Amino acid sequence: MDKMTYEQYLEEYGELTYTNVGISMIPMLKQGRDFFTVKKKTNQRCKKYDVVLYRRPPSQYVLHRVVEVRDKDYVILGDNCLNKEYGITDEDIIGVMIRFVHKGKMISVQNKGYQLYARIWYLIYPFRKIWIRLKSKSKNINA
Repeated sequence: MDKMTYEQYLEEYGELTYTNVGISMIPMLKQGRDFFTVKKKTNQRCKKYDVVLYRRPPSQYVLHRVVEVRDKDYVILGDNCLNKEYGITDEDIIGVMIRFVHKGKMISVQNKGYQLYARIWYLIYPFRKIWIRLKSKSKNINA
């Protein structure tokens, strides 16, 4: 039997619960500890701060946050990333996160604390970007 794609799974079951791979969504999701659940994307446009599962051609799947909604596409950024990704379209997005498990606690994206986190974490993005670059430069100087 062939392995199902995420698109096929969402088409058949409507929701997908999975664990993330990598560090791009730290501190919200840590590999090997946390889980997320996405529901199949509808025709409705995503909103700023939605966390979406999208396909980056040819076959890479990415879970990152919408940080800007534009007329025909989105600007996307992982919570632990420095560089924004431009040009992600509704056709690229296959699912929208509805809840996640962080340190054993299930959290809905409707949770007011989570919504505050999403806004503050993006608000401090410029400062995080400067901090990470300064840390990187200091490591190079000390090496």
